[in-house]
Amino acid sequence: MLKHVIDMGRPSWITVEIDDDRISKIYKEGARYFNDVQVDIQCDPRHADVFVTASKASVKYLKLRWNTVKLSKSAKFLGDEWERAYGYMGFRGMIPNRIMPWYFLMSEDNKTSGYGVMVQPSAMCFWQIDTSGVTLFLDLRNGGSGVALQGRKLKAATIIARSYENVSSFEAAQSFCRDMCPSPLLPDFPVYGSNNWYYAYGNSSEEEILSDTDYVLRVTHGTDNPPFMVIDDCWQEHHRLNEYNGGPWTRGNDKFPDMAGLAEKLREKGVRPGIWVRLLLNEDQKIPEEWRSPLNGCLDPTHPEALEYIKADVQRMCAWGYRLIKHDFSTFDLFNRWGFEMNPLVTEESKQGWHFHDRSKTNAEVVKMLYGAILKAARPYRAIILGCNTIGHLGAGLMHLNRVGDDTSGRNWERTRQIGINALAFRLPQHNTFYAIDADCVGIAGPVKWSFNKQWADLLAKSGTALFISAKPNLLNDHDEEELRQTLVSASKQDHHYVPIDWEETDCPEVWADGEHSVQYHWYEEGGLSFKYDAIRYQSYLSVVNQ
Repeated sequence: MLKHVIDMGRPSWITVEIDDDRISKIYKEGARYFNDVQVDIQCDPRHADVFVTASKASVKYLKLRWNTVKLSKSAKFLGDEWERAYGYMGFRGMIPNRIMPWYFLMSEDNKTSGYGVMVQPSAMCFWQIDTSGVTLFLDLRNGGSGVALQGRKLKAATIIARSYENVSSFEAAQSFCRDMCPSPLLPDFPVYGSNNWYYAYGNSSEEEILSDTDYVLRVTHGTDNPPFMVIDDCWQEHHRLNEYNGGPWTRGNDKFPDMAGLAEKLREKGVRPGIWVRLLLNEDQKIPEEWRSPLNGCLDPTHPEALEYIKADVQRMCAWGYRLIKHDFSTFDLFNRWGFEMNPLVTEESKQGWHFHDRSKTNAEVVKMLYGAILKAARPYRAIILGCNTIGHLGAGLMHLNRVGDDTSGRNWERTRQIGINALAFRLPQHNTFYAIDADCVGIAGPVKWSFNKQWADLLAKSGTALFISAKPNLLNDHDEEELRQTLVSASKQDHHYVPIDWEETDCPEVWADGEHSVQYHWYEEGGLSFKYDAIRYQSYLSVVNQ
């Protein structure tokens, strides 16, 4: 592989927007905007740092435009997503209105190029490309309002660009992810096991968890690495089936009378205990109103006492004995939007925008602060952090695993095919470069044919990523159960590393290989795709300006 640094140089044009004004002009180093805002781009041979300073103005957006960077319109382009993948990642032609958060790849002939920002930036960043140049948009807001930097010099992002020759586009993507994240946080051992969500869907009990444990031990018999048994949404004090899945997180409910005692029972049986939690949604009446976000009433982690409350919840679950903390919903609870609704902004834009308790931090800094606090709370217990509905580019280095796609299904194969395989394929370059990835469970609940679930489980094991089954005990016959057992034994080692070979041709890759061996999967049902007639999800493209 030949790797070269691409020197983008300084931008040609700059747009700066504050709460009540906007300037767009030729970029000039050291210039001031609104007599208050200064943007400095410090170029190094290998990267460029973007700094923003403001004393009084509340800064919202920064847009940098390179008219000197020309990309080939005959190439194919792959962009990342804001948080989880929702089933439409993939290589496309040049689409000017396409939103590509964090980074993008360009593939043509025997050359792949990558343009991105280093992980853990302090701005929400996305790229756009067209035949005349390249644009980087940096969202610096606090909530829906401009950030009040109060004279602080903010390092908003570090831009890098690389080109790769004589190597596959997938290997180039892995190398570029490694360059964007020099210090990933990884588990000390392969993570795999059972999660009860995709057959129980919130209707479970301690007795059923113990039964699930016996089953996962049966189908992992012969492994040296104990599996996890992860208790998903169902255990919390105020749980109401299909109605409420938030806190308090201080104890279990009638079906889960002793959470510490259950963790001990799981350990005694021979599994590693894990637990799911939605930290920011909490109806504990003792929580002061000032700890809550004005957007939706969820906990505001920028309030110091609210953040300590969140950390105490994590510490409590770790003290009970759970060694995998799966924290979920934080992106939605912070910004009130799912990834497929971020078109292009992560939260609403308005003249009278909402803001967090601490207005001095950007939204990206708020997210990093929350992830860092969760990790710090769990670290003394050596617990593994699994983020779900998290922003991977901000969480790299702050979580051991990331659930990189939206939910798969134990009821509908098409959901698993569209979302699970797509997320695994196009987020796989981030595996062991940003964190370990989890493309979600194999839901063995009855409605999905084993012929499809068998392939999905096999691919997860062959990819070397986390494999969690969500299996109703004793549903499979002896032959199918033995196939599952062999797959889980392989997953306990994660010594295979198959990658998608046809990922530039389809958004649901079928051909996977590890250099020596290859396998072709068959993902489609004979009757074609199943779909909703009133679909609500859409790809992220820039909105057209109103007439």
